[in-house]
Amino acid sequence: MLRVAEARVWPGHAVTVSVRIRGIDAPEIRSRCAAERAAAKKARAMLGRLLGDGPVTVSNIGGDKYYGRVLADVTTAGGTAIGPAMRRLGAVRAYGGKTRQTMCRP
Repeated sequence: MLRVAEARVWPGHAVTVSVRIRGIDAPEIRSRCAAERAAAKKARAMLGRLLGDGPVTVSNIGGDKYYGRVLADVTTAGGTAIGPAMRRLGAVRAYGGKTRQTMCRP
C-alpha cells in the first residue's frame, strides 16, 4: 500500500517521497479483477481512517525495488503501527518480499 509523505529532513527543508508500508500486501486498485479492485478501495478507505489527519512517524526506512519510493514502517502519533493494524483488520495480507499472489480466484 503506497502513500506519499512529506519528510522534514532538517529545519526548513522537506522532501516528498512515496512510501510503501513494510510487511503488507494490499489488493491492487488497478487489477483486472473486480473483486480485488473493490477490496483495494475498502483497504484505501481503512488506511485513511487509521491515518486520520494527524502526523505519522516513518521509520526503519529502506530502498524499495521500484525507483522513487521507500519501504518503511508507519506509525500514527497515537502509537498505532499501520501495517499490523491493516493486517488485523483483514484489509491486507502479510508480505515478506516473495512473489505476490493474486487476491482473485483464477
